[in-house]
Amino acid sequence: MHPDSAPFYEFFAGGGLARLGLEPSFHCVFANDNDPAKAEAYLRAFPGAPFRLEDVWRLTPADLPGRAALAWASFPCQDLSLAGARGGLSAPRSGAFWGFHRIISALALEGRAPETLALENVCGLLTSRGGADFAALIAALDALGYRAGALEIDAAHFTPHSRPRLFIIATRTPPPPAIVAEQPVPPFHSPGVVAAYERLMTPLKARWIWWRAPAPPKRNTILADLLEPDDAVAWRSAAQTQALISLMNPQHRARLEALKANGARTIGAVYRRIRIESGQKVQRAEARFDGLAGCLRTPAGGSSRQLLLFVEGQDIRSRWLSAREAARLMGVGDDYPIPERTSAALHLFGDAVSVPVVRFLANSILTPLARAAPRTLARA
Repeated sequence: MHPDSAPFYEFFAGGGLARLGLEPSFHCVFANDNDPAKAEAYLRAFPGAPFRLEDVWRLTPADLPGRAALAWASFPCQDLSLAGARGGLSAPRSGAFWGFHRIISALALEGRAPETLALENVCGLLTSRGGADFAALIAALDALGYRAGALEIDAAHFTPHSRPRLFIIATRTPPPPAIVAEQPVPPFHSPGVVAAYERLMTPLKARWIWWRAPAPPKRNTILADLLEPDDAVAWRSAAQTQALISLMNPQHRARLEALKANGARTIGAVYRRIRIESGQKVQRAEARFDGLAGCLRTPAGGSSRQLLLFVEGQDIRSRWLSAREAARLMGVGDDYPIPERTSAALHLFGDAVSVPVVRFLANSILTPLARAAPRTLARA
C-alpha cells in the first residue's frame, strides 16, 4: 500500500477494474458485489481482498470498516441503457442505486459517511424518464449533504474503444478551486450533461459543481495494436464471413468495396443489430473501420458479441473478439487473471468500467478531493 493512499469502498465491484484505476492513490478496505462469478474473478485478481458477496440491500454499517475517503459505485445500468426497456431507477436492477444510497445514509448517521462518492453509469441516465431519474439521484445525494457534478467521458480518449459513460462525483469536502470551473468546459461537460443540469430545480443548480479536468493526451493506439497475432486465433469459415457481409446494408457494403480496392490491411469492428427498414425488423451487420472497437457489451446473445473483420485486398476474414482483447480494450494488463470461460470473461468486461478513465478521474479530481478532506480520513 502506498503511504499516501486514502481508503475507499468499492460497491458493485465486478472484477475490480475500478480498483485497478484508483490504486495506488487509494486502497480498498471493503468491496462488494452480489454476482458469484464476479466475486470469483475479483478474488482471483486480488487474493485475500476484503470482499463481501452480498446484495447491497442487505449490507449494514457494521459490514464496512472505519471511515473511507471515497465510495465508488458502478451501479447496474440495464434499466437506464438506451438499448434496454429503460425502466429507470425504480426498476429492479438500476434501482440498486437506492440500496447504495441507504448504506451511505446509514453511515452518515454514525458520522462515517465517505467524504466523496463516485458513481458510474451509462449516459442514458441523463435522459431516463425525461431526466427525472438523474434529477432524483442528484436530489438524493444533496439530501445527504453532498454537492455533485457530472462528466461524460468516452474511453476512446484513452484506449481504442468507443465507450461513453457518465461519472457523477459528489463531495462533502469543499473542493480545491483548481478542480472547479465556473461554467461547463468541453470535452467532458457534454451537451447531454448541460441539458440535464438545466432541468434541475434551482436549489440543486446552486449547489452543482462543474468539475474541471484537463484534456487528455492524444491517444496513440488503434484497435489493431491490441489484437492477438493472426496465427494465435481461431478464424471463422469463409462461408460464415460471407454470411456476415450479406447482412450489411448498401452503405456498409460500399465502404467495404472501397477498402478492398485500396488493398491495405484494414481491421473493422462489427456488431449485428436489429434495425427497422420499411416497417420491418431486419438484422444488419454494422462495421466501423475508424481504428476503434465498438462499445463492449455483455454477451446475452450471439448478436451481443463483437466480431472483427479483416480486409486486405480481395482477402476478407472474420473472427470473434477474444476475451483477452476485450480486457485490453478496457485498459486491463495481460497479468490480470481473466475467467477461463470466454462468456464469463466477456460478461465481466462488458459490464465493467474502463481502467484508464478511472485513473484519469483519480488523478484529476478524486485524489485532490481526498487531500482536501479532514486529516482524520487521510489514513485508515
